[in-house]
Amino acid sequence: MINEPKRTSNNSLIVHMTGVHTMSHDRYAKCVEDRHSRRAILSGIASTLGVSLMSPWSHVLEAAPASKATKAKKVIYFYMGGAMSHIDTFDPKPDRPDIQGDVGVVKTKTPGIVFGEHMTNLAELQDKLAIVRSMTTETADHSKARYWLQTSYPVLNSIRHPSMGAWISNEMGKINKSLPPYVLVNSGGNGHPGAGFLDPSLTPVPVADPEKGIENTELPSYLTEAVFKRRLTLADRIDSNFRKRYAGYQLESYNQMYKDAVTLMGGADLEAFDLTKEPEDVQERYGSSQVGLGALLARRLVEHDVRFVQVDYGGWDMHNDVATNMSTKGPALDKALGALIRDLESSGLLDETLIVLASEFGRSPGINQNAGRDHHPAAFSYLLAGAGVQGGAVYGKSDEKGHGIDEDPVGITDFNSTITVACGLDPNKEHFAPNGRPFKIGGGGDPIYDVLS
Repeated sequence: MINEPKRTSNNSLIVHMTGVHTMSHDRYAKCVEDRHSRRAILSGIASTLGVSLMSPWSHVLEAAPASKATKAKKVIYFYMGGAMSHIDTFDPKPDRPDIQGDVGVVKTKTPGIVFGEHMTNLAELQDKLAIVRSMTTETADHSKARYWLQTSYPVLNSIRHPSMGAWISNEMGKINKSLPPYVLVNSGGNGHPGAGFLDPSLTPVPVADPEKGIENTELPSYLTEAVFKRRLTLADRIDSNFRKRYAGYQLESYNQMYKDAVTLMGGADLEAFDLTKEPEDVQERYGSSQVGLGALLARRLVEHDVRFVQVDYGGWDMHNDVATNMSTKGPALDKALGALIRDLESSGLLDETLIVLASEFGRSPGINQNAGRDHHPAAFSYLLAGAGVQGGAVYGKSDEKGHGIDEDPVGITDFNSTITVACGLDPNKEHFAPNGRPFKIGGGGDPIYDVLS
């Protein structure tokens, strides 16, 4: 293990962590320079963006940049926990059987572009996808890399950064006033950065099991509606003196969270979380896997105007027998994502919904002695689809072995800034945390305008 070159820019945090070095500093810099040159041309034809942040700690310091992106109103974000292999999914190396291993390839709609053999549905939908094949990061530690991906910043002891879902929900606001703006599916929220230093109300509502939805939303049999309302009134009276004494923005935010929860309990929109409302044939199209159920729930939530839905799908840490593991994980993901894209397209919601597929880092091109692939931060692939995205795009290039980046390296902050722009938000706008430090949505990276519509 040797040190990666430091990535420096005018608007990014300089971070130097241990990783796998795959290219010289000069070569890396040349790739970045070429990418920036193309983006400078594209930026001249874009429109002005900008929104205000609701947080009292935030201030607009810069005018919004230009962007040609169609604006996404909602986001469905698939997080592949454990580090997904690019070789076995979206960047195969069929000419290198020693690298490709036992997972074959499938042709896509675009001549010369192939996916891993289990991505059959997504191969048929390649004209609606943008694949970034030049992702790179600077740590192979799962928890640190996940935090960086979710927040665009490395872990700091002094502050907890907001997740992308919290940032976007904060900037864009609620659509459906009865439902939370941010829902986290297939996770209890452990290890998730949540709202960070933003309003506590922007913490994602966790749904541990899509089939159960939000639990404990019905009154127990011994409690009537009238008694429940009396208890709420009593609790409000008891709390009134405390609220007056310790009045503040965060306290009011927590109070509002409780009010929203009570409203949701008695509201018709609660059925958005009920998968039994879906016909059996629809459920079968998505599959009964964790990611299938999560994707189906995500579709129902965006249909009910939830702003940001994250679906976690772990199990990609394949140090052993990657081919066997991929034969299960791959088809489940492909089926779920394929069904979701087709359903959103048929309903017209794909034009306003951004789909993201990401993992904390990648897996090694070489097959280890256990027939698996090890941690690999130097090169991996991400996927985008839907609103704001140029379908059929393949951006960047890994080298012949899939070990490093040959063209257009994309860091985590670059990718997250691309999501920011696709949502019509200003990636250069600075917001202040309570400690006075400025931060940017996306971490101040350079958006990939080449994949934006």
